[in-house]
Amino acid sequence: MHTLLIASTNPGKLEEIRFMLKALPVKLVLPADLGIHLDVVEDGDTYLANAAKKALAYCQASGLTTLADDSGLEVDTLNGEPGLYSARYARKPGATDEDRRAYLLEKLAGFPKPWPAHFHCTVVIATPQGNQYQHDGNCYGEIIPQERGHNGFGYDPLFYMPDLCKTMAELPDDHKNRISHRALAIQAARPTLELLSNE
Repeated sequence: MHTLLIASTNPGKLEEIRFMLKALPVKLVLPADLGIHLDVVEDGDTYLANAAKKALAYCQASGLTTLADDSGLEVDTLNGEPGLYSARYARKPGATDEDRRAYLLEKLAGFPKPWPAHFHCTVVIATPQGNQYQHDGNCYGEIIPQERGHNGFGYDPLFYMPDLCKTMAELPDDHKNRISHRALAIQAARPTLELLSNE
């Protein structure tokens, strides 16, 4: 493996993963770099199902070893919501991150604090030889009622980590890219990627 395809249309995610894998002797590329444009419907009932579906689709389209991930925010008070539907968690179509954060706080308003929560990420690596490898990461904290910080996206401004006394959106990129759920899943995947890079 000399090239690793990141199954995402998000250049920001590529930069995150590039930082996490900077010591790995592989070239990271996005589907757009290869002229590949797929519409993979994430209709699985688990993070693993969604990540595996993306990894397999892009691996088959490119002939390259492919890394895909699926992630979500799980709030204990809401029995794990928004979970798999974190990116679509709002009342209206075309909702923004701000709309989703507002909806989450609206749902939590009647419950006593604290509101424990965690971010979960599942990474799947698919190879042209038909192998698949799964790795997971979790980042624990709680939801707070006021947004704090401007560095991040999604639910980051509401996700507070008591040990750090900061929200995810208050962390600099290099710190976030060491402790986030995606970072932990990628770190767990490193031995697999190092093994594949030597094949």
